[in-house]
Amino acid sequence: MKRLITLALLGLMALGCAATASAATEVKMTGDARIWGNFWSNINYTGWNTTGTNTGDALTIWERFRLRTDFIANENLKFRLGIRVNNTPWGNGTFTVDNPAVSIDVYQAYLQFKWPNTDVEFTLGLQDMDLPISSQGLFNSNPVLGGTRAAAAVFVIPVVDQFKVIGGFTRLLDTNRDFDPTTTQVPDELDAYFLALPITLDGFAATPWAVLSFGGKNANYVTPVGTSPRFTNQSLATNLASAGYMLGPVGFRQAQTTYWWVGSAFAVTALDPFKFYADVMYGEGAANDGKNRRGGLFFDVAAEYGGFDMLTPQVAFWYSTGEDSSTRNGSERMPTVVGSWGPSTSFLLDSGQAFSGHMGLNPTGSWGFAASLNKMSFIENLTHRLTFTYARGTNSGRALRAANALWGTGSYVQMGRDLTTNEYVVGVNFDNQYNIYENLAAIVEAGWAHGQFEKSVWGRRMVNQSQNGDAWKVAFGIQYKF
Repeated sequence: MKRLITLALLGLMALGCAATASAATEVKMTGDARIWGNFWSNINYTGWNTTGTNTGDALTIWERFRLRTDFIANENLKFRLGIRVNNTPWGNGTFTVDNPAVSIDVYQAYLQFKWPNTDVEFTLGLQDMDLPISSQGLFNSNPVLGGTRAAAAVFVIPVVDQFKVIGGFTRLLDTNRDFDPTTTQVPDELDAYFLALPITLDGFAATPWAVLSFGGKNANYVTPVGTSPRFTNQSLATNLASAGYMLGPVGFRQAQTTYWWVGSAFAVTALDPFKFYADVMYGEGAANDGKNRRGGLFFDVAAEYGGFDMLTPQVAFWYSTGEDSSTRNGSERMPTVVGSWGPSTSFLLDSGQAFSGHMGLNPTGSWGFAASLNKMSFIENLTHRLTFTYARGTNSGRALRAANALWGTGSYVQMGRDLTTNEYVVGVNFDNQYNIYENLAAIVEAGWAHGQFEKSVWGRRMVNQSQNGDAWKVAFGIQYKF
């Protein structure tokens, strides 16, 4: 802890010196701190990790801190530096009583400026990334690439008040940095180019978008566990590659694999207080690579009514294509990079919860619906959200069995995360926030989930354990924004 305090003091001294040295540069700081406890019963439906090899603690206390500093030369030029201690449990890492590890890292570092005498804006560096989504309030972020950060160069060109052009380049992976391990060039980068065209009219908005990505076969998509052919779970390969990636010969056949996505976000507010939202997208990669091909469709629709003072009802539906029965012909799910999509902060999905902890359902390869009573408020400074979600799989059971055989059970696909056509999950969450002060809130999140799973896919041991009781989570804590 002494090391952490010393680093913080040095950082503040450096910032103070910088502000003194250049009086013309304005320095602004914002941030947030969160401290909370998570109580879990039957995490992952079993009480174990996804591979069934470790047991989850019933209670864990977490802390996170983020500080964002803007160095503003003028209204057309600034630099942002964001540092964080990210979701670290008490008693571990930075918060260990004896010999704590320092875990402060940079999560934002970008230069933003406007071209002189124009409104054309450039943002260069490590920044928040989110492809278009029809409603952040309802769906949180884009399922392909959203709710994350990446090193990118982005431009925004306003054409008229109703139309602008947004585009850029991002390098998501560069495994070997500036020198490859041999004198022959190694294809070890994952790059992407993106374009969005927001159109805003009275009562209607549409944002068509497209992404073109090139992935080198030697980029670090998967990480082997020792000398085992099994690979760590939740790697980029689970999002971009098909299960057939592990069929011999392992990996991509081509040096460079092309991925592309096209889609559009729609919002209709002309009938306010009724509002309607929709997103449709298709993505494909490794089209000529046989077992490694992956391509599929995803769409969502939602509606909300804002005519009540005390609550906002919301409903949503989504559908995604799923795996067929063959592994050798590739995957029929839409490839993704990283995203945190979910309707009305559903407990089943990673969708912007204030505190960590959700059931991790994969929206690709499933369909479902959610109904929510959002923004409920009957007492001043106290708000509630009640959400019910049901989801069912669109994947062949045979395909998921083959994936487990190739990658190891709970690695490429996971029970409760990826569902067959015969499986379903249902969840309810009740979230509450009381504003103690304007910038200080006490939050309680409660969630319940139940799942029905196939023993022929996940094995008797995992499924029998899931039938011993439903999953519960209660999170309680404090959030301070400044």
